[in-house]
Amino acid sequence: MKPIFEKALTLIMAGGRGERLYPLTRDVAKPAVVFAGSYKIIDFTLSNCFNSGIRQIYLLTQYSNLTMTRHLRLGWDSLFRSELDEFLEALPPQHRIAEDWYRGTADSLYQNIEVLERHKPDHVIVLSGDHVYKMDYSKMLEYHIEKKAEMTIAAVEIERSGAREMGVLGIKDDFRVQHFVEKPQNPFSVPGNPNVSLVSMGVYVFNTAKLVRELIRDAKNPESKHDFGRSIIPHLVEQNEPVYVYPFRNSRQGTPAYWRDIGTLDSYYAANLDLVDPYPVMSLYDADWPIRTYFGQYPPARIVDSSIDLGLHGRVVDSLISSGCVISGGLVERSVLSPEVRVHTGAEVSESILMNGVDIGRQARVHKALVCQGVHIPDGETVGVDRDQDRERFIVTEQGVVVIPGGFEW
Repeated sequence: MKPIFEKALTLIMAGGRGERLYPLTRDVAKPAVVFAGSYKIIDFTLSNCFNSGIRQIYLLTQYSNLTMTRHLRLGWDSLFRSELDEFLEALPPQHRIAEDWYRGTADSLYQNIEVLERHKPDHVIVLSGDHVYKMDYSKMLEYHIEKKAEMTIAAVEIERSGAREMGVLGIKDDFRVQHFVEKPQNPFSVPGNPNVSLVSMGVYVFNTAKLVRELIRDAKNPESKHDFGRSIIPHLVEQNEPVYVYPFRNSRQGTPAYWRDIGTLDSYYAANLDLVDPYPVMSLYDADWPIRTYFGQYPPARIVDSSIDLGLHGRVVDSLISSGCVISGGLVERSVLSPEVRVHTGAEVSESILMNGVDIGRQARVHKALVCQGVHIPDGETVGVDRDQDRERFIVTEQGVVVIPGGFEW
């Protein structure tokens, strides 16, 4: 643990139901959804914590905990040494203070306020478990202390036209927050740049005493949404408390760093395909900032020519191929394949995401699709070619991604 974290406690909100990611979240909470073939979404936040030197972490869970609990046990528990007071523990709703499930992000902390009272940290780091990015939280905590802030919000710059679905910050030149609005129709712009907005990443640092007072105040308000974005942050800003923005930028170029909120099927699809570019905007191969996970016991991926004498070669272009996959005389292009996917003779897969155990039959064509675990696509079948036909059978998103749920049978 880095010295700066010795009096800090980290809580990760990892209980989202993820209704807009259905059917991916039919059986698991959003942070436990598979991403980039072999990872879970939660692995990116946890890897950020571990690489930053954070070793005292609580996960606030709620829905479909079994997959998450198993993943933490197999992939993460061994990295934390209890004799050094290091831990990674899941906290489901305790129903000690209230009988409800978590009513919002702020309420999830309020229901576990005894954890703060037990540890008595100087600072609390609050993170979201369903975003994809690489960030050193120690730099943000140092910034928070230097600014003498009560709360610091990590924010990233995006095109103003895309900020209407985010929490948008209005700031002074010294990055002190003047305004905060969730999903505004007319987003604030960055000073000096009218086409760019600063949006919250759902990454916060609090002084503990201020956080506890705010949680108690908010819990007593029957009109509150009990949410950081809709309740806590606006109140702090209205009270002129020292709330600052930590701008998330690439350290060398000074440009906005990569961050994606995996909130919808389209954003999930786009973030996966971000990783297949020849020079991806976020690398999974950075030895200085590894993304950790639990990898199952699978044989190596195998790409071979067809066993049938058709002169067909197994080919993979600009794709992520996980362990246990077999591409036999088929073509995979700009796609992400999870473990044990099979692509048979003459099949073509392009711009698609195939989950664990998907089987693509001979001469089948799959384009711009998200195929859930265990689905078998029959020989000669087409997906993503005829949109009218696809809409009769499957989910088709606003951006035209065809989604085939697990268990679908032709």
